[in-house]
Amino acid sequence: MPPLTPAERIDQLSREIRRHDRLYYVEAQPEITDLEYDRLLEELKQLEAEHPELAHPDSPTQRLGDAPVGELEQVEHRVPMLSINNTYSLSELAAYFDRTAKQLSKQPASPSGTAESADPESPKSPEWVMEYKIDGVAASILYEHGTLVRAVTRGNGRVGDDITHNIRTVGGVPLRLSGESVPAVLEVRGEVYMTNADLVELNLRQAAAGQPAYKNTRNVTAGTIRLLDSRIAAERRLRFFCHGVGYAEGLTATTHMEFLHQVGQFGLPPTPNVRLLNSTAAAMEAARELEEQMPSLDFEVDGIVFKLNAFAQRELLGTTSKSPRWLIAYKRERYEATTVLQRIDVQVGKTGTITPVAYLQPVDIADTTVSRASLHNADEIERLDVREGDTVVVEKAGKIIPKVVRVEKHLRTTELPPFVFPTRCPECQSPLQRDDGGVYIRCNNPTCPAKLRQRLAFFASRVGMDIDGLGDKLIDQLVNKQIVRNYDDLYRLTAEDFIKHLDLVKSKKANKLVDAIAESRSRGLARVLTAIAIRHVGPRAAQLITQRFPNLPALQAASEEDLASINEVGPVIARSVREYLDSDYGRETLRGLAEVGVDLTEEVVATDSLPLTGKTFVVTGALQRYKREEIEAKIEQLGGRASGSVSSKTDYLIAGDKAGSKKTKAEQLGVTVIDEDQFDRLVSE
Repeated sequence: MPPLTPAERIDQLSREIRRHDRLYYVEAQPEITDLEYDRLLEELKQLEAEHPELAHPDSPTQRLGDAPVGELEQVEHRVPMLSINNTYSLSELAAYFDRTAKQLSKQPASPSGTAESADPESPKSPEWVMEYKIDGVAASILYEHGTLVRAVTRGNGRVGDDITHNIRTVGGVPLRLSGESVPAVLEVRGEVYMTNADLVELNLRQAAAGQPAYKNTRNVTAGTIRLLDSRIAAERRLRFFCHGVGYAEGLTATTHMEFLHQVGQFGLPPTPNVRLLNSTAAAMEAARELEEQMPSLDFEVDGIVFKLNAFAQRELLGTTSKSPRWLIAYKRERYEATTVLQRIDVQVGKTGTITPVAYLQPVDIADTTVSRASLHNADEIERLDVREGDTVVVEKAGKIIPKVVRVEKHLRTTELPPFVFPTRCPECQSPLQRDDGGVYIRCNNPTCPAKLRQRLAFFASRVGMDIDGLGDKLIDQLVNKQIVRNYDDLYRLTAEDFIKHLDLVKSKKANKLVDAIAESRSRGLARVLTAIAIRHVGPRAAQLITQRFPNLPALQAASEEDLASINEVGPVIARSVREYLDSDYGRETLRGLAEVGVDLTEEVVATDSLPLTGKTFVVTGALQRYKREEIEAKIEQLGGRASGSVSSKTDYLIAGDKAGSKKTKAEQLGVTVIDEDQFDRLVSE
């Protein structure tokens, strides 16, 4: 076969590099290493230098940057880039869903619509698309006949900066669209961002050059995308996620899910982990699940966005002067600080999950002192390359446990040994096993003392059965001496058992413990379902379930479909409850509790009769008697709403020690500020 001509080889290399770009940025399935990719790109660059007449404007080498532009020109958006309404409260989110559904039910069917904007056959029942709210820089990218012609920042929503020269360097943004049926005109909108891993590498280069480090990914992205010199932008490895459409001619999609699928076929990276939800209950449930997954992401997320799926329904609702009515962001308040990771330890959870924990030099974040942060799993430790002695950035977002965001490797002045994840349970020495296809490593020994201690501690907590005086130290002794092997053993303990087997427990304390355990028998079925730690079942879900099925026989007879039909419960919680009830462990646990006289019934009450119904609370500062999750669970059990942020709709702020900005804002808005004692009096009254 004759050797390829320079033109043929340039064409071949260009196609191959574009294919690898798609595999890496869109499909997340790279076939070659970074080194192999760089060699292909270098060969193409060399050929184009030798034959400049063969270089094309959409060549992959154009990502390497060009001569600086003189200034950033102002460009008017053909379709305004409006802002997004947001909320920090799940209850406000639910109210938005209900309000939107009612508005759509009152709207007449759309009489007509273009392929780009409306589907007259769209059902009135709303479907919601849920996606991450990427914390980057919003941008609009325009393609004409498949070729990138212009990119503009959001600016003030009507006019933005022309950043075409820098967008051409951004990974995942094709200079020419691929696939069939590419629209004649397509304006995509999305977020330019930087990963935490790339920020670490950038700061290492900054340190080597004697330059100051960058604080966070959003600030460096915002500065980079507006640079006049695109060669600097090319070095910083910015990326892009597409999440919306602006002006288009020839777009055939009639729903958002179809649009995301099509842009992926064109070679653009759509926003990841998108879900289609067909009910308010499913949306609320999915929001909680996605929020739990956020700490493991390598890019910054400041919330979740919900959008109507059908373009026709969006057209019916329209927009205000500032924002569309067909989408909303559920946001989280985020705070971060820098500190030193002193050591890494592992803990065994209620289900045997081995969770690595970072013990930190104490640091103040969001009015609380943080000395520990979750590292989630072994894969996260490897991804972060975090080591004992590292300087780390720690973030606290909303109600989520503090997490280590990244390692400041440019401050690692000495060689630190990597952390070695254990292969055996630190408590019972049983071999650890990784979940099939998952990231979690577990101890599967059903008699592991560490698992039992965790379950009993949660069972006795205020969120659970609220057994006063039965703390971690006493539970440790009860488990270590094999006096208690399950929940019902607690109810068989006598004062003599406490005095004889436990250190420093005298007659008076022993009698108080027995009385407290006996008192907990009457907490009711909802508290029991919370206390026995069924996965996904918290106080609110337990309350909703037991209002429909107020005794154990009724609950045991309920099908998964019956449980899923309860408003705010949904299929995931329903499946988890049904699996627990059907398991040998679940049946034995509930049988044992029934034998010792624990009340497994629930009084059915009207929601509006609960003492805190209709009241919204925010908790801030360090509390003395309650843990944060305990007091928020109590608020919800009594009909109230626990929110993460202060607004004009907040009824009470419960302030502990070191209450900072939230208390100041509450006082400015005229929100009633109370302490723990006043909260207890309010409940009792």
